[in-house]
Amino acid sequence: MFRRLAQPWYFFIARVAQTAANSSDALHPSKSMSSLINKIRRLWRRRSSTDATVLSIRIGEFHRSQPQLHMLSNHSGTGLEGQGLVSQVCRHATLDSNMFRNWAAALQEPWRAHRKLWELAFIAQALEERGMLTPTRRGLGFAVGTEKLPAFFASRGCRITATDLPADDKRNQPWAATGQWAGTLELLNAAGLCADSEFRQRVEYRPVDMNKIPIDLTGYDFTWSTCSFEHCGSLDLGLRFLEQQMECLRPGGIAVHTTEFNLSSNDDTLADSSCVIYRLRDIEAVCQRLVDHGHLVEPLDLDPGNHPLDAVVDSPPYHQWATDPPARIKHLRLNLAGYVSTSIAIIVQKAA
Repeated sequence: MFRRLAQPWYFFIARVAQTAANSSDALHPSKSMSSLINKIRRLWRRRSSTDATVLSIRIGEFHRSQPQLHMLSNHSGTGLEGQGLVSQVCRHATLDSNMFRNWAAALQEPWRAHRKLWELAFIAQALEERGMLTPTRRGLGFAVGTEKLPAFFASRGCRITATDLPADDKRNQPWAATGQWAGTLELLNAAGLCADSEFRQRVEYRPVDMNKIPIDLTGYDFTWSTCSFEHCGSLDLGLRFLEQQMECLRPGGIAVHTTEFNLSSNDDTLADSSCVIYRLRDIEAVCQRLVDHGHLVEPLDLDPGNHPLDAVVDSPPYHQWATDPPARIKHLRLNLAGYVSTSIAIIVQKAA
């Protein structure tokens, strides 16, 4: 589930709270308060910084340590934009393509320059191209929150297992507080994308911790998640999830997952327990491990695009997906704790 944007201040507050809790001054109230105030100031300066060196999009300068994982050319600015998808970063040209605009309409979402819409359309297009959105196909969604994909895939005849954190897991509280954690089957079809009787026949809901995937979740034709595994607790835990969820697929099955991607640094990054931003080196490393296990990873297309909106970095308070007028939204990149972040989608086919 694409969660962070409806609650833009949560991760900053969580980071401050975690820092204070870990402080050696925590047992001395007056000293602790002074220390906390100073830490808040330092973190806030970093988060809200508009220094050009911090907020520059520098992906073109990144060293590619695994060149065999990358596209030799890309579709950016061509008639192929939005089709023949490979693993790629979010860019305006793809979101503005006829294919992606059609998916927005099918999902009953107004088109807006928001990476959440890019992610939803990307997952649908990638699965459609690989023959996954047909009757009897079985799909498994992780951290689905209240997203529309489970109901939409069911409307195409797929049988879906939708999962999210258990109700008694305290980590779901920020999402529940902002209506981004469903916890029940009924809320997953709130938009009515699937006939109610068909939805109940084709969709099941299960509480699942992405760090502890039940061993009986196997044999699926496809898996997906939208900007979720960066919340698994650390850089390594998120990447471990991406590798372990491959066990849920049948041979030849398809995984499509999106996550945070750092456009400004391939060295420093956000690595809090509440949220991380993956660097190119992290993505290359996990893709190579997947290849080493015999899986097919679609090559990486890292072209960030050349539309003016590809260079706009949204800063707190972010443009809001659900409440801001669509025409005003400019949220393909965001300033996340002082780094320029966007979405990257990874497509993997399980070894036959």
